Amino acid sequence: MNRQKTILVVEDDEALRLGLEENLIVAGYRVLTAGTGTEGLKLAVERKPDLVILDVMLPGATGYDVCRSLREKKLYMPIVMLTARKEEFDKLVGFDMGADDYVTKPFSLKELLARVKAIMARSERRPDGEERYRFGDAVLEMASRTFTCKGKEVTLTRTEFDLLAYFAANEGKSLSREAILKDVWGLEYYGTQRSLDTFVAMLRAKIEKNPKEPAHILTVHGVGYKFIK
Repeated sequence: MNRQKTILVVEDDEALRLGLEENLIVAGYRVLTAGTGTEGLKLAVERKPDLVILDVMLPGATGYDVCRSLREKKLYMPIVMLTARKEEFDKLVGFDMGADDYVTKPFSLKELLARVKAIMARSERRPDGEERYRFGDAVLEMASRTFTCKGKEVTLTRTEFDLLAYFAANEGKSLSREAILKDVWGLEYYGTQRSLDTFVAMLRAKIEKNPKEPAHILTVHGVGYKFIK
């Protein structure tokens, strides 16, 4: 019997918070809620939910602060950020802090639930094939979900790790953006190709000696990407 998953909703808009809570319960999840960043961080640390839905603009501590604090505490549950801002800068900041996905307000409830379902499914999947990938001075350990470069551990978000593992498992293949979104994020993922490109840029910054001239994650113009060891 599968364990019921717990989702923490951190949102200061009471009507939206209650609406999300009700719909997530109907969808089969156990739900915790918080109205401030400080309260949300405390709940996340104490209860360790399976996923956090986190508003960016919060009283007490911003969503960025909460996200960064959780990652610094080595808590890697998936985080979906809610933002009313549409600038790409905000998305980059969220990903840099360790967020796995974002939804821009106003959003479709169907879209949010689909993203939650896809992320939950992805976090449960165990990688097939090799347990360890080596390339250059780097080692990707599948069982422990760790990445080291020149003997030093490099922190990857859950999504960055899954994306790198997918690239490594498909070494040498030209992969379309559509295929990557489908295989890594899931069939019901509502994200865009720009989201993927942002994650690739963040990943390159962590694993490439020169992110502007990548040696491992190559762009295949008109198609997508190719990973080379």
